[in-house]
Amino acid sequence: MTDDIIYPIGKGKLSGKITPERRIEWIKDLEEAPGLLQKAVERVSEEQLDTPYRDGGWTIRQIVHHLADSNINSYVRFKLAVTEDKPTIKPWEQSDWAVLEDAVSMPVEVSLSLLDSLHQRWVVFLNSLTEEDMKKTFIHPEGGVVSVEENIWNYSWHSRHHTAQITATCRRKGW
Repeated sequence: MTDDIIYPIGKGKLSGKITPERRIEWIKDLEEAPGLLQKAVERVSEEQLDTPYRDGGWTIRQIVHHLADSNINSYVRFKLAVTEDKPTIKPWEQSDWAVLEDAVSMPVEVSLSLLDSLHQRWVVFLNSLTEEDMKKTFIHPEGGVVSVEENIWNYSWHSRHHTAQITATCRRKGW
């Protein structure tokens, strides 16, 4: 299995200095993410939604629902980081969530709608943050200390990463 199938936009690694200009780009990515995901699946049939993006990987349907699950969790983490002093967040087992009934059988439109609304709120919230807020942190029990601005980058990458898995699958399959 090549990395370009699992990581079609490359592995997520933040490099370089975080600047206000870069944060603006990442927030713009989050603003555009629901529409790009919608476009990625708009011509995918119900049968194709249940196709894994790679051998042993999640189906396209599971990826869409995963993005909703992940982004809900992240939105809460951002709010906790800004309103509490270095909160320790609760991790979640994404692979366990991906096999729950709602992730394997529900129409993707449910999560697409949820993501559209969530991202509208998320972007307004992120754009309202001060420089001081951007430096606030939460503690991930497995990943350590994460700043608000680092997490903006992370979810910019995460949204683009999973959307690219879908679009790359469609290209490889000729859909």
